[in-house]
Amino acid sequence: MKASRRQFLQRTSLALATTALGAPLFAADQPKRQYQKAIMWDTFGMRGTVLEKFQALKAAGFHGVETSSHMNQDEVARAFDETGLKCASVCGSKHWGKPLSSQDEKVRAEGLEALKQTVRDAKRYGATSILLVPGVVNKDVTYEQCWERSIAGIRAALPLCEETGVKIAIENVWNNFLMKPQQAKDYLAAINHPLVGWHFDIGNMVKFGPSEEWVKVLGKQILKLHIKDYGNTADASGKTPGFGVKLMEGSVNWPAVMTELDKIGYTGWAITEQPGGQTKDAEALKEFSARLDKVLAS
Repeated sequence: MKASRRQFLQRTSLALATTALGAPLFAADQPKRQYQKAIMWDTFGMRGTVLEKFQALKAAGFHGVETSSHMNQDEVARAFDETGLKCASVCGSKHWGKPLSSQDEKVRAEGLEALKQTVRDAKRYGATSILLVPGVVNKDVTYEQCWERSIAGIRAALPLCEETGVKIAIENVWNNFLMKPQQAKDYLAAINHPLVGWHFDIGNMVKFGPSEEWVKVLGKQILKLHIKDYGNTADASGKTPGFGVKLMEGSVNWPAVMTELDKIGYTGWAITEQPGGQTKDAEALKEFSARLDKVLAS
């Protein structure tokens, strides 16, 4: 009886002390988010061969890479095999230069072939989806033209997607197209295919409104995440730091975003896309990985 009473008092004292400090009780037993960390290849600042870069990422605690399309498939596949890293996604490397929305029919055809090659790359590396910027609205292309042409291009690639099982994930970027979450939802509804979803870039839209609103609207149509911050607060000269800020030091409301992602049950890849200067060497990469951990624990 004495031993049981002593244990009870010890536990009670520990609970009261923990509560006084404002920490959650039994924090070690709280469930952790089941995310896998990856980095976008074109924003990885370290120099070296594909294999050397993959090795550095693994040493820093990353689980995968979002490669670019049109890389040397054999070299990339070997690096994945030798390091055990996984392909989180494949980002199209031609969709800006050869958009599906172009007024030039030849450029649109080249863009479609580039999209198909991106799907083939993803199949080779074992990725479940590719990242596509669907088009660009500018002085030569109206919003309606971008809508119609890009959907036609995506539909032309769907037979290959069905053959390979690779999904197309549309990204929200500064392309004057699909700049609001409801527009994005309507666009996906117009395509209406289970192999087309969304690649949600959290930092891209914070300049225009709360990023968490995109999660509320798109819900489970979000296939992958791009994790990056954006500084929206101007300094004394009136300039904003933009994407130059470090993770956790910008204007993204990470707790709000992560809460909304929890609500939709997202448990997939968290792919970073901050500027390469933040991952220029092993020490910087280690710090960057730690900051990503803090984001995911927000």
